[in-house]
Amino acid sequence: MTSRMFGPVRVVVISVFMTLIIAALAGCSFQEEEKVWEISGGIFGTTYHINVVLPEDRERLQTLAQGIQKELEAVDASMSTWKQDSELSRLNRKQDQSEWTELSPALFEVILRSQEIAELTGGAFDITIGPVVNLWGFGPDARPDTVPSDAALEKALSYTGYRYLELNAEAMALRSEKPQYIDLSGIAKGYGVDVVARYLDREGVQAYLVEIGGEVRVNGRKPDGGAWRLAVEEPSEQARQVSKIVAMDQHAMATSGDYRNYYESDGQRYSHTIDPSTGKPITNRLASVTVITEDSMTADALATAFTVMGYERARALATRENIPAYFIVRGESGFEVHETPAFSSFVVQ
Repeated sequence: MTSRMFGPVRVVVISVFMTLIIAALAGCSFQEEEKVWEISGGIFGTTYHINVVLPEDRERLQTLAQGIQKELEAVDASMSTWKQDSELSRLNRKQDQSEWTELSPALFEVILRSQEIAELTGGAFDITIGPVVNLWGFGPDARPDTVPSDAALEKALSYTGYRYLELNAEAMALRSEKPQYIDLSGIAKGYGVDVVARYLDREGVQAYLVEIGGEVRVNGRKPDGGAWRLAVEEPSEQARQVSKIVAMDQHAMATSGDYRNYYESDGQRYSHTIDPSTGKPITNRLASVTVITEDSMTADALATAFTVMGYERARALATRENIPAYFIVRGESGFEVHETPAFSSFVVQ
């Protein structure tokens, strides 16, 4: 899908498809010389919406739109498991991964950050879980006719383990003592947000909001001087409702939940989020978790890891590490909401 550009708006309200609504509140009066412009398109099997605060300059906006699409296509060409010719797919096909393989700077950066988050979360985030994800039908392989057997899961798990990966920072290279199938779906989308933010920084755009499939990063302020306002959804498969509104003029935010991407088999619902320790979809009470960090790939990966860990373990880690996190938990009489002290400073409603 090619990028498309829309005109300036007084009130910007963007609808996203995961667990996040990004809302700019009504009643803003923008200055004539600067307006909010939206650039949107498609990538990673989802959509992106990018707001930039700039004076009217159609040629510059078109250049930005083309540059954004080019940046995102480069990420997709490097990290997609759906593209057979991607850099990651070529790596995954190597039968012998014991020798060093030089990686592109982008792929090395994402794998390195993934390994750091794996260590932080005790393996709740594990990019080598790809064979199990595929077995359940949430990867590029076709969805299975039946739920995987315990024997099949045990075999798939035997091919996983983030600690088998070894990185060489100086050479930007990777090797593994046994072949691995790496799946970056829990972090690559957030990295794409960061790539766009870096591109806008290089292009001199001082205020923007970047959203790809629900992962968000903001910088600067709107023309009226106000911060960007983002709304966290109530977990629901029907009408979208706002649970909390936060305001930011920098930082990134990501939300992970088990209520949108799933399938049912014989009356049982299976979430797309796999617990690397069991090889099975998560079954804990945590319906949704929202994380705020400085960069989007970290927020993206942590939100996934916290979903795997469940409320008690995730909140303990987030509180200890001073990570802003907002949890929506299934209780006996409905949803319960909890937030870490670090998250409270962002809340406006």
